Amino acid sequence: MKGTISKQKMAYELIRERILDGTYPPGTRIVLDAVAREIGTSTIPVREAIRRLEADGLIEYQPFAGARVAPMDETAYVQSLSVLAVLEGYATALSASRLTEEDFRRLEEINQSMKEALTEFDFVRFGNLNRDFHQTILERCGNDVLKEQIRQIGEKLDAVRQRGVWHVPSRARESIDEHEHLVELLRRKAPAEEIEKAARQHKLNTVTAFLNRRERSV
Repeated sequence: MKGTISKQKMAYELIRERILDGTYPPGTRIVLDAVAREIGTSTIPVREAIRRLEADGLIEYQPFAGARVAPMDETAYVQSLSVLAVLEGYATALSASRLTEEDFRRLEEINQSMKEALTEFDFVRFGNLNRDFHQTILERCGNDVLKEQIRQIGEKLDAVRQRGVWHVPSRARESIDEHEHLVELLRRKAPAEEIEKAARQHKLNTVTAFLNRRERSV
């Protein structure tokens, strides 16, 4: 049983990583036998991994086609990100009084690394760093239920979040500037309402940029 779970985790992480980095673009058919051969197992752990990825919103089953990488659901993305804006705004305000000097150094280092990733057009790394930035803050919020809700929504948004930077490159630059402003508010212990508003608006700005991306590309 332990070996089966280990193979299932291996299959899950392999397929998930390839979806997130674009190796498996939307619509790609996942051949269970091929994945099973690659990791040296039967198809059973791969099927279980596919079920998990389906629950994550990354895989969908189609009649007569089997498991395929799910297309980007723009409506679900916008709605989920809007909810995340409210939750992260509140969580950021809760975290303000608990952040340490080490946390602030970490936030500044991450933001600097985001600048470097953007310069190198490494948008997958940029997306991972962006998640690390907010996770560093959220870990201090002191509300486990809130953290779990944010984690669940964040995992379902991962694929679209990383691909979304490609759609709106200018949003990546704006995001770095907004991070700097947010760190400044947290450092000087601004009123909770101001911090919450800034963190919430940071996410809502991404929603707006995503919705307006076609106009910007004209």
